Amino acid sequence: MRSIILLFMLFISYHGMAQVDSTACACCTPEHRLFDFWVGDWTVYDTSGTVMGENLIQVLEDGCILNERWVGSQGSTGRSYNYYHRADSTWNQLWIDNSGNPLILKGTGSPGQMILQSELIPGQRIDLYRNRITWTLQEDGTVTQVWDILDKTDNVLQTVFYGIYRKKKR
Repeated sequence: MRSIILLFMLFISYHGMAQVDSTACACCTPEHRLFDFWVGDWTVYDTSGTVMGENLIQVLEDGCILNERWVGSQGSTGRSYNYYHRADSTWNQLWIDNSGNPLILKGTGSPGQMILQSELIPGQRIDLYRNRITWTLQEDGTVTQVWDILDKTDNVLQTVFYGIYRKKKR
């Protein structure tokens, strides 16, 4: 019985140490850094060069969260929290704007690109649709963000946002 208790104590001690070691930098994996190309203080333009708004993307919580603060030139505001979820190897975003509209997205990234989409949502003009947002790092250092509305078979119905992110000059 004493040896069983000793083994149990050793297991608990080892497991506790493993947890401390693995959380020393819990979000320092390459997967956690895939969306870092979006980090910065940006002015966002449409394709004609008109300013659409400003967006500040910051790393929070020891690199575990990307926090977005959007201020649109027409008065819209919003925030998102973006994080990598190890349990299912996905990136996730929770967006809420000043009109109370939440958007929950999930997807995957690769170096220089992130693609997140919503679950299917009941529509008014069509039975089901989903939101898909794609961020792509361009060779000149800008980032494009394209928000498409897709039907249930993933055909693009409409592009509702096409933004070109340019870092603010300091």
